[in-house]
Amino acid sequence: MANNGSSRAVGVGRVLIAVYAILALAATARSVVQIISRFEVAPVAYLLSALAGVVYIGATIALLKRGDTWYRVAWITIVFEFIGVLVVGALSLFDPVLFPADTVWSYFGRGYLFIPLVLPVLGMLWLRRMRPRVAVAQEASN
Repeated sequence: MANNGSSRAVGVGRVLIAVYAILALAATARSVVQIISRFEVAPVAYLLSALAGVVYIGATIALLKRGDTWYRVAWITIVFEFIGVLVVGALSLFDPVLFPADTVWSYFGRGYLFIPLVLPVLGMLWLRRMRPRVAVAQEASN
């Protein structure tokens, strides 16, 4: 992501990436333990937690990298994450039988202090602000 000259954006970006990295580690570790120790209890929930971990890893890497391709990957992973939180959150709220055990995204991330719900919104806002200079220049010329 290109720096638009704001040192604050760089600082906010570092915090955002750090939170993504922590969530990636937490979600992945939790899902591995759940899958190994009690997969038969709630296979869908535990696999969804593993998927969330992979998405957070992908978002973390994409946010760390530079260039248009990584910028797009960051958008894709963060939008996917947001949709996942909304869908799984709503399903777990309206039909808890579907998820006999919590996932990272259950109840909109309640088990993680709702960070999974807020983080993609902050990520999308940050990505919008930190668009690569080429995209900004192209928009200005249109």
